[in-house]
Amino acid sequence: MERNRNTMALLSFPTVSWFPVVHSYPSIPQLNSRNLAVFKFGAGKSGSSTEFETQFPRDYDELLKQAKEATEFALKNKKQLMEIEFPTSGLDSVPGDGEGGIEMTGSLQLIREYCDLLVSPEKTTRTRVFLPEANEVEFARKSVFGGSSLKLDYLTKPSFFEDFGFVSKVKMADRVKPEDELFLVGYPYFNVNEMLVVEELYKEAVVETSRNLIIFNGELDRIRSGYYPAFFYPKLAALTLSFFPKMETVYYIHNFKGRNGGVLFRCYPGPWRVLRKMRNEYICVHQQEMMPSLKEVALEILPSA
Repeated sequence: MERNRNTMALLSFPTVSWFPVVHSYPSIPQLNSRNLAVFKFGAGKSGSSTEFETQFPRDYDELLKQAKEATEFALKNKKQLMEIEFPTSGLDSVPGDGEGGIEMTGSLQLIREYCDLLVSPEKTTRTRVFLPEANEVEFARKSVFGGSSLKLDYLTKPSFFEDFGFVSKVKMADRVKPEDELFLVGYPYFNVNEMLVVEELYKEAVVETSRNLIIFNGELDRIRSGYYPAFFYPKLAALTLSFFPKMETVYYIHNFKGRNGGVLFRCYPGPWRVLRKMRNEYICVHQQEMMPSLKEVALEILPSA
């Protein structure tokens, strides 16, 4: 089933980048020791995650810089499987606010910018960006990734029964090249088979190697929350036990709307924080080391904050 595409104005992308470079950041005094979501960046004496803290981004430029720095910290700490997740229709949007094709194209543009920040010129030919389908790769080469040396590839290809939603899996071992060092998989959520192929990529090409794999806007919360019933999708449900525990969420934003609205925010290696916007400032009302469920945030943490 072909994805619905909408034409969007293409962005101009930076050309100077690097990978991986880890910077030391000076400590920034906290303006409010209890609530303000403005925090220090850099290692403290105890090395706990509360000493690696950052401010909620003001725009997508700042977001991408934070995501890049969080990735560098994770790479330094030998994390091989990473997740980056944030809304693409606006920093305060939720999944579904934007039309599906526009959200995917937005993710594609942001992937290019993120790669330009993270990947140095000499590493581009050793970085492979996987998109969900072969036609996505063709679209990307003619638009957002035009002129880029990054390797583009796909997870699935159309089958005879494409009109009924069926696609053919691509054997990942046949797609990977010996010189590949970093894999980035963009928005693998349109078809349920896509995340299963991502797990295959991890098992066949990352485990017991020095390679790294980043899942970029994969909407993994659909699987975490049971959106796909385990009875009908047992393989997807199994990912929460076999695959997801190996993953480090290095950058994450999820918005909650309504009367008890707020944001679940994480920038690795900092803790998970629940924020609430008050007078154009984001106030931290809760924090913890492990990722809370979206249900817990919506029904327990935010109502009691």
